[in-house]
Amino acid sequence: MLRKGSELLMGDREVLLDPDYGGEAQATDSYGSLQNGGFIPPRYLSAAAGDEDVVGDDDDDPIYIHCDTRSKQPVPLLGNYFRDGRTKIDFVLVWEVRSRRKRRGKGRGRAEATGEEGEAAAAEEASRSERRKAQLAQWRDKFIQNLQSAGLLMEKEETANEKKTIHYLKLSAPWDVLVYYAVELCLRAPLQAQPNPDFNTSARILRRLCIPNVMAESVPNRPLDYYTCAFRKSKMSRFLGCDNRETYFTNTQRHRIVYEILSMTVYGKRKRAEVGIARLINEGAYTAAFPLHEGPFQLPKHEVRPDELNQRQVIFHYWARWSKWYKYQPLDHIREYFGEKIALYFAWLGFYTAWLLPAAVVGTLVFVSGIMSMGTNTPAKEICNSGASYLMCPLCNTCQPYNMSDICPMAKMGYLFDHPGTVFFSVFMSFWAVTFLEYWKRKMATLAHHWDCMDFHEEEERPRPEFAAMAPAMEHNPVTGVKEPYFPEKARLSRMLTGTMVIIIMLCVVLIFLVTVIMYRGIISMMMFHTGSPVLRTQAGNIANISGSMVNLGLILLMGQVYTALAEQLTKWEMHRTQTQYEDAFIFKVFVFQFVNFYSSPFYVAFFKGRFVGYPTNYGTLFGMRNEDCGPGGCLIELAEQLFIIMVGKQVISNIQEFVIPKVKAWRQKRALAKVRGGKASHEPRRWEDDYQLVECEGLFEEYLEMVLQFGFITIFVAAFPLAPLFALLNNWVEVRLDAHKFVCEYRRPVAERAQNIGVWFNILEALSHLSVIGNAFLIAFTSDFLPRLLYQYKFDDDLNGYVNFTLAYAPLNYTLHPLCRYKAFRDDNGNYTLVYWELLAVRLGFIIAFEHVVFFVLRAIDWMVPDVPESLELKIKRERYLAKQALAENQEALLQATRPLAT
Repeated sequence: MLRKGSELLMGDREVLLDPDYGGEAQATDSYGSLQNGGFIPPRYLSAAAGDEDVVGDDDDDPIYIHCDTRSKQPVPLLGNYFRDGRTKIDFVLVWEVRSRRKRRGKGRGRAEATGEEGEAAAAEEASRSERRKAQLAQWRDKFIQNLQSAGLLMEKEETANEKKTIHYLKLSAPWDVLVYYAVELCLRAPLQAQPNPDFNTSARILRRLCIPNVMAESVPNRPLDYYTCAFRKSKMSRFLGCDNRETYFTNTQRHRIVYEILSMTVYGKRKRAEVGIARLINEGAYTAAFPLHEGPFQLPKHEVRPDELNQRQVIFHYWARWSKWYKYQPLDHIREYFGEKIALYFAWLGFYTAWLLPAAVVGTLVFVSGIMSMGTNTPAKEICNSGASYLMCPLCNTCQPYNMSDICPMAKMGYLFDHPGTVFFSVFMSFWAVTFLEYWKRKMATLAHHWDCMDFHEEEERPRPEFAAMAPAMEHNPVTGVKEPYFPEKARLSRMLTGTMVIIIMLCVVLIFLVTVIMYRGIISMMMFHTGSPVLRTQAGNIANISGSMVNLGLILLMGQVYTALAEQLTKWEMHRTQTQYEDAFIFKVFVFQFVNFYSSPFYVAFFKGRFVGYPTNYGTLFGMRNEDCGPGGCLIELAEQLFIIMVGKQVISNIQEFVIPKVKAWRQKRALAKVRGGKASHEPRRWEDDYQLVECEGLFEEYLEMVLQFGFITIFVAAFPLAPLFALLNNWVEVRLDAHKFVCEYRRPVAERAQNIGVWFNILEALSHLSVIGNAFLIAFTSDFLPRLLYQYKFDDDLNGYVNFTLAYAPLNYTLHPLCRYKAFRDDNGNYTLVYWELLAVRLGFIIAFEHVVFFVLRAIDWMVPDVPESLELKIKRERYLAKQALAENQEALLQATRPLAT
């Protein structure tokens, strides 16, 4: 069997590159155990082609016949194996075929009901459907023949009822195929075992302090760590484990190799780019293609040793359960089961969550210090004890003036979010953000080396299936020299420009909604004032802000869903050639929109609200309504309320969706499959059916986007909301287990993908960390009262006595409605800015320049002092390269003997 497979490999590339390959398929008994009789070679089809009774409901699929696949023969070995109990299942292809008789019956029923016209329409529809179905069946046949020619073993199973049949084609790669593609894909081969490194800094610190570490847990079957080098068939004897062909290649490596074959195999005309399983699924020839999970995730009912659990049970029991929320993540096990790309996401999420702990502690201490020092707030005391001393001008044209002492509770609350501790915390978080990213680069480099991805570079990517299907022309690829689908660059740029205009229009829609929410708050405030209730009048701004934030959150979530769907269609329309280009363009579009969508309202409150109010007799207006002013407690407390509602509300809703939606999808899929199975219990393991019931893995885009938006909330606006890191920490503890449970229990197993970093998301995080420095500088300078108080202490009084009167101006003399009322501004009796205003503006601008320069200088110093690659890792890399050079060196002794005569 292996000899035939190796012979076929010689012509593998030629067959795949020949779109009109018409050679006869190889005998299937050479390609696996087919005890169920599910596969019929094409040369045997002629005898059964005209026999409808034999073909039954599957007569439209010329290669496959209907048969009872639930054989009564015993299965020698349980698990992901063919029926022979020895051949591993590496991949499963699934397609569904509906009963032809059922459709014809429905067509006749419609024809009788609608007459001759309906009969003609039904006949035409049936003809189109049959032609389409025949085309898909032809593609499947040629695809499977070429998979045979590539050397894959296959075995077929079916599940059927009177309405439709579900076909499962199990694929396996024999040893010769694995070796051939291991060289092609530059897989890494083990040279020498080494102790598993300890990546947990917290574990090392606790060990030095002799403190018990409750987060540590011994996880069974931890993958060994090796010095590795690129795989070479000629050096096979020098690699560890080469004598055991069954276990030499890991399951994820086998999956990757088979998926590579599936992605390269032709199923139609190569000049039409009819290549690969992804496009076949897109066309509807197959409904799914996936590797199998390693058995059930539930623990066995009988007691077993931990090292006897399968990989899926291990990561479920020691990682995905809610009771493990405080334990270290078994990253090596996650990488071994899901691949490096998914493991890097969970490594980053865990690293980010761990770094949130000190930020949450410091933020909580800052908030508590604000509570404890509320009694020392001199301006709040002056407001509460002022009585009728300060008569404030009305907040709307139909409102009544009020005494400043009425806002005493809000003045005290405002101090919680605007005291010297918040200034310290904003500086702390600026350093925290950049230091976190610097140390993540070190962690990322360490993991990339540990997982053999440090030198990984994606080879020339194949065109996307959708691109191949819609490209109008074919051109030679300058790298590979192969003709590929081509889309003119000018046409793409034109489409991208049009897409940019659509993005701008959608951003304008967001700003329109923002203006709508602003007007809503103004209307609610006036309604509260006109009720006549003292409580509602003093809390009008607070009520309007909270309710407006809830309305804004609903609009944010709605617009996010709409725009994500629109961005997906726009990105497809732009015709990006490769999947990486497509994903980068899609991520950019969605992030730019979501950035404006989520942050526009906080930006407005932080930097614009209260800046364009004007003064009595010259108030600024928007659509006839007076511009909003900050509430009694200042704009920071309103910003804190908005951040709490938007950030925490979004997290709660997202977690509920992540918990509920996969379960609903899985229930629907399971219900549909149960109808086909007819409730008949099978006496043999059918892992492929169980996995087909699961939800298709949706990737990591939504997971990264949620965390990146959260990172922006806890860095850009942290001066106004010191508790933001605490809420982020609590959310992430839940997020890790939710995501783990989805991947282990509710998703089909994704194909393992290699990666050496988190991609474009790291660049976005860096941009947010730098933006946070600028945002916090402006927030402290222009929104907080920190600098006005500092200036007053320097010029007038260290204890801030008289500060309230210092910040209030008298209404102009020509304001006759309520003469001598006060309003918050640095203006004279004519409404002009006073000298203090310009002094304060100079102080604010000077503070921004000094703050940014000092912080960015320290950040550059941190970047210089913290190398991206740890020194210990550099030593390991040198050691590995030395061993690789020794292992892959050609016959050095023969070379030396050949050079000796020349030397003499």
